[in-house]
Amino acid sequence: MNIRLASILATVATALLLPGLPTTAWAQTIVGVASVVDGDTIEILGQRIRLHGIDAPESRQGCTRPDGTSWRCGQQASLALANHIGAATVRCEPHGHDRYRRIIAVCFKRAEDLNRWMVNSGWAVAYRKYSLDYVADEEKAHRAGRQLWSGTFEMPWDWRLHK
Repeated sequence: MNIRLASILATVATALLLPGLPTTAWAQTIVGVASVVDGDTIEILGQRIRLHGIDAPESRQGCTRPDGTSWRCGQQASLALANHIGAATVRCEPHGHDRYRRIIAVCFKRAEDLNRWMVNSGWAVAYRKYSLDYVADEEKAHRAGRQLWSGTFEMPWDWRLHK
């Protein structure tokens, strides 16, 4: 079975499993097999989806470990998200669009909020400019020294300004 057919079947299955939802609720939900574009963007059925309320390092962005060595934290954040999703079906609840016409959404692997997982795992930061939803998760990751917080890094929005 190809990926497109699997995604369509997943959408139909979601509609059948959640019959109490109004038609507009599940019609707007995006369900399917996700491919990871970067640490805060995925694609399902050809639709680019920016993960709401988080910002991950850009793919080319580097970070510094406590011993002073650099590492490709942006690339690793993308790989971490891809590995965490695996072949699971992802469900995204849209919140709108950004200036690049990407869908802004909270996305789930089963019942797990993937946006929250990225921040809590230390692979992304709360994007306070747009949402305070994941600030507490960022603070936990920071205190625990997880991933990005294990060394030093430039906030992704600042890195983009200079590159």
